[in-house]
Order: sequence, then structure tokens, then C-alpha cells
Amino acid sequence: MSATIKLDAPFSHSLVDDAADPQVGRPLPRVDGPRKVAGQARYAAEHFPDGLAHGVLLRAPVGKGRITRLEAAAARAMPGVLAVVTDPRLIRNGGDFAGSAAPVQGVEEVVYFGQPVGVVVAETFEQARAAALMVTIDCAADDDGVFDMEAALDRAAPPTDDIFGLFLIHTEQGDVEAAMEAAAHRVDAVWTTPSHSHSAMEPHAAVASWAGDRLTLDASYQSPVTSRDQLATVLGIAPENVRVRSPFVGGGFGGKLGLMPEAAAAAIAAQQLRRPVKVAMTRQNVYETTGRRPATHQRLRLGADADGRLTAIAHETITDQLAGESFFEPAGIATHLLYAGANRLVDHKVVRVNKLLAVSMRAPGEAAGQLGLECAMDELAEQLGIDPVDLRLRNEPDRHPEDGMPFSSRALVDCLQRGAERFGWSKRNRTPGAMRDGEWLIGHGMAASVRGNLYGPSAARVSIGGNGQVTIESEMTDIGTGTYTILTQIVADLLGVSTDRVEVRLGDTDSPRSAGSGGSWGAATAGSAVYAACEALRAQLAAAAGVPLEEARFADNALIARGARHPLARLAGEGMSVEGATEPGENNARYSQAAYGAHFCEVRVSAVTGETRLSRWNSVFAAGRILNPRTATSQAIGGIVFGIGAALTEELVHDARTGKVVNRDLGEYHVPAHADIPAIDVLFLDERDSIANPLLLKGVGELGTCGSGAAVANAIYNATGVRVREFPVTLDKLLPGLPD
Repeated sequence: MSATIKLDAPFSHSLVDDAADPQVGRPLPRVDGPRKVAGQARYAAEHFPDGLAHGVLLRAPVGKGRITRLEAAAARAMPGVLAVVTDPRLIRNGGDFAGSAAPVQGVEEVVYFGQPVGVVVAETFEQARAAALMVTIDCAADDDGVFDMEAALDRAAPPTDDIFGLFLIHTEQGDVEAAMEAAAHRVDAVWTTPSHSHSAMEPHAAVASWAGDRLTLDASYQSPVTSRDQLATVLGIAPENVRVRSPFVGGGFGGKLGLMPEAAAAAIAAQQLRRPVKVAMTRQNVYETTGRRPATHQRLRLGADADGRLTAIAHETITDQLAGESFFEPAGIATHLLYAGANRLVDHKVVRVNKLLAVSMRAPGEAAGQLGLECAMDELAEQLGIDPVDLRLRNEPDRHPEDGMPFSSRALVDCLQRGAERFGWSKRNRTPGAMRDGEWLIGHGMAASVRGNLYGPSAARVSIGGNGQVTIESEMTDIGTGTYTILTQIVADLLGVSTDRVEVRLGDTDSPRSAGSGGSWGAATAGSAVYAACEALRAQLAAAAGVPLEEARFADNALIARGARHPLARLAGEGMSVEGATEPGENNARYSQAAYGAHFCEVRVSAVTGETRLSRWNSVFAAGRILNPRTATSQAIGGIVFGIGAALTEELVHDARTGKVVNRDLGEYHVPAHADIPAIDVLFLDERDSIANPLLLKGVGELGTCGSGAAVANAIYNATGVRVREFPVTLDKLLPGLPD
């Protein structure tokens, strides 16, 4: 049996609110936690089928050119070497979350340094690694490679396509130029952000095994079904002949949304050798070969009248990407809806460069774009001589400022006001550079946060066994976000079962297809599919008990009605199963949906060295119903740390002569460590969004990243009086302007 919920009307009531012993809303510890700490949760590289061989990628030694010779005789003669595979199906670029479209293929033409061109397979990893060093790759280098976006801004052109239909390339209304000319106060400046690496804890890995014509791939992917379809295209076989399993993923942040080279290499090598092959990337491989957040060059113009009302907003972004690829960094995506203003312009252009593929990275568009927009708002507030919080309050729209849609819910004002009160914003340093503690200059900064509430079709199967055990099956993954736990909580409430009677099986393309773990929509989409299945199961159980559904109450592993208790195990008989599904509808077309927040922080900047230390942090968010405060807070903190990294430390450096990634490990690519982060205070407002979905929730995974970096940059200015518009804000950019 199947049941589908389409989001065509508001959900005036949620069945979750009828739970006798509510689990949703409780800080339930992760149900998969014991398996992880005991080493029983198996990740991609921890699969060791019989006969396993190991592969190491061969990579191009130039940034642009063509391979003229690949000499592998010496490698093939080494101990344990099974093959040197240079199959033309090896993908050149990793995939992204763009459906089942084939990644760019062919390995002869080199378009970025480190591009995969083959794979050496041996009995052990060490043998394969040693043999790979013996392969000679000769290339005819081209002289027209583009390795520096800033040096090639004159080549910027509109993107070829908006692959998601969400990242608007160009929108315009009113007359920005005239409004800027007439404005009483103006900001017109450029902010730049560098490329970033996802730096997930678990490096990419894949183990490929063939059984006849069917391939099973154990890999680390956020959307197994997308990777399955792309891999099937690469191999030239039907998708049903590929099974991808990713039950546990050690972080992804967008870097594992689509097929990457290790999976194609493992599958092709295993097909040729007729034995399982593992390709596990080193950390250096991940930085050089998978994907990155694109760099951006953002010109922001804000015009305001004497009262601080915005009259003009223009956000023009140039970003970088490989030739032939459609993804671009939509840095203006939040600018569409964050503030009111009659005259508006949002535009995106792309410079085609010879760097590794640019892909989605946590809060694509919003993360980079709000670094610029929220810093520009801070500059405007200073010009006006008003509180930065007050400036935002004065420009709060009552409807979407461009298309006029009503908001499904919008509590940004509450977030700003509660956050200011919680932080003690009224006692902040009001004069840049005026607050000091010895060598330390103290400053305070804030920024708003917004992340669009995306939604995609999703399905899940919920089954009740004859023993009363409930099983949830979905291709949805848990990338550290808590999917196992929140699906358990939803089923416990809707069916009245104890959490220890719920088993969740995730990350298998043989299960019902989900929307994948990306876009902060995992809890909403997979959770709503489970909701649909449980709603149908409740009706079946009531019918089996012979009572009207409206009289049934589900609690204590039973259906209770008319003074009688009917155990679910008995009602289920030999078993009940429903495949629930959910899909977007009129709600998504008629309402502007987003989650909102506000960040407040304190920094201390050394007047001697320019070193920046964070000393206090408060964030307030409104994201609909919070299913699990523990996992949601963890996601919020992780997102905030992401934003702090973008503000202070993270920069993927490419050699401007070759495009080679210079800082290709965690020793050189600096992500924040524990010592860099103060205690982070997070508050979620009590909110329900009846438009969003039957669970009344909105995503939180990327919300914390949005605006948090700008809060840091604004605090640094407040501490020092030095405006840095080139991220990250490193000490070398501060030192020339620091006070004596």
C-alpha cells in the first residue's frame, strides 16, 4: 500500500501534537550513537569483501593541456600490481546534485591540476600507491589556462543555466542607478570570498563489487540515488543494475551529493578485474579532486534615505567554474528576500577557470552572499549613525519584497530582538577601537541570517511486524545530522511505540527513493514521508481493531479505544507495510518559505599581532518545530563554526600559475579547532510553520552558517576600526590599520 501527501494546503493540525508520550521535541540522544562509539557503524572504507583489491588514482600533472603519453610498464611489473586502468569512462569532473545527468567524461583533455586520468590497482593499498608513483604521464600543456578569477573578471559572462530552477541568475525591478544617485546615504563596495573545501571528517571512499551484471557500491554519498543514476550513465548500464549503499556518512556539507571520481574508478576497475576494488582517497586527493565552493567577487550597493529606509539594493556577483558546468554560486539568493527596498538588482556572472569542479557547499549562495550583504548593512548603519539591529528592523518587509508572496512564517524581528537582549547588545562597544583590555581591542558585531526552506519529493516505507517491531526504510542518509534519531521520534509519536521498538534503515538505493541529505530538507522531506506512511498505518490499525479512527489513541505499543487496549503486534497480524511519499505542491508555489536567525558575538583583537579571538557568542533561530533540541543545536553550532571559519581562516589556495591546490591538507587548510571557538549559546524560538509540511518544521543544518561570518567581520571592525572586505580576515590584512 502507498500513501502520498502533497503540500497543497496549510496543515491546520499535526498528528505529532496528539502523541500520548511525546518524543518529538525531546533532546533524545542519537539512537545510532552506541553503534558509532563501539565501532559497529561501518563507513565506506571499512568494507572488506573477499578478494578485495585496492586502487590509487593517477592524476594529471598540469593545469590545462592534453595527455600525450601514459607509460605504465614499470608500474605493471611491480609486486602485487593487478592493472593500470585508463578506461575512457573514468570521469574527469565529480558530479553535483543535478539529477542523473552524466558528469563530463573523458580523460585525455586535462582541465585542472590533479584531474583523475587512471587508477592503479594492486593487492594492497601500499603496493598500489608505490606503483602509481612509477607511472609516467606526459602532457602537452596549453598556455591559455585561467587559474585566477580576479585576473580574468573581464571574461565574466552569465551562467549557462539555472540547474535547480531556484538560483535566479538575474532579477531587476525599479531603477537602482537613479535610486542610488538620490540616496541620502550609500554603500558601494566589493567583497571577495575565496574557494573553500568541504573538509568532511570522512574522506571519500568507494568499494565496488559485481555479481554478474549488477554492481553494488559501498560509498560515502549524501544522495545515493543521484550517485547511482550518474554512475549508471558513466558505465552505460541501467540504473536498476546499480545498488549504492551509504548507511553511515562521516560528513558531507555538499561535497558528497553527486558522483565523484573514486566511485567510477572503483566500479570500472572491479568490472575489468572481476573482483571487488576499493578506492579510498587520501586527504590530499579530497582537496585536489572532489569539489570546492566557488570563489566570489561581490559588488554590493545599498542606498537609504535619511531615516534609514533602503531605497536601493544591488548585489552583483562574479564567481568561477569549469567550462561546460552549469552550477554557479548564487550569492544573491538571500538578497532577494531579506530586506525591503523598492529598487533592486541581483545578478550573477561566471568566469570559466581551470580549477577543480565547483559544487554545492553548505548553504550554497547564502553563506558567501551574506558575508557581503550583512557587512554592507553594518557599514550603512555606521553611516546613518543608528544601531545595526535597528537598521534591519526598519527594513523588515511584510511580504516578499520582489514577488509579493506572503511569508509562510517569518520571525526575523523576534530573533533580532531576543538575540540583542540575550547578548546584552545595549551595552556593546559603540565606538570602533574604543574598548580595550591591555593589548586586546574588544568589539561587538551582529548579523541577520536567512536560509530558504527547500523541499523535494521523498519516500519511506514503514512496516509493523507481527512482533510489534516497527521498521523504517528509506534511501535517505544520515550525514551526522541525526536522521536515524528524528525518524525514530516521529514514528514513536505517530504509532505510540517505544523508541526501542523502532529500527531505521537508511542509505540504500534498494529502498524507497528520498530527496537526499542536502539543502537542509532531510528532516522535512524524509520525516513527512514517514508521517504519510504512519497516517495510513493508523487507519489500517483502527480498521483491524474495528473502531473509528477518530476514537483511536496510540500509546504504550497499542491502540486504545472504547476502554480496550489492542497491542499493535496483534493488530498487525503477519505484518503491515505502507510506503509513504511526499511532494511539493501549491504551498511551495504560493508562499515564500525560509528559516531566520540573528548572530551576536564579541571578539578580542591583539593590537600587537592582529590575532583575533572570539570570546562570546549568541544566536537565536526560528525554524518551525524543532524535532530534537539536542541534534538541532548541534547542527546550529556546526553551522556557526563553518561561518567562523569562512570569516577567519578558510581559504583554498590555488597556484595562480598552474591551478594546483597549494594547501591540500588539514595542516595547511585551516578549519577552526576547539581552541578557536568559545561556548556558543543557541536559542530556538517556539515556532510552527503550517505551510511548510505536516511536521510544521523548517531545516536548520545550513542556517547557522548564514550570516555568522559577517557577525565576526563586523565585530572585528568594531574592535579595530579596520574594514576588511577580502575574506578571510587574517592578521596581515589587519596589521596596517591597527592603532599604535
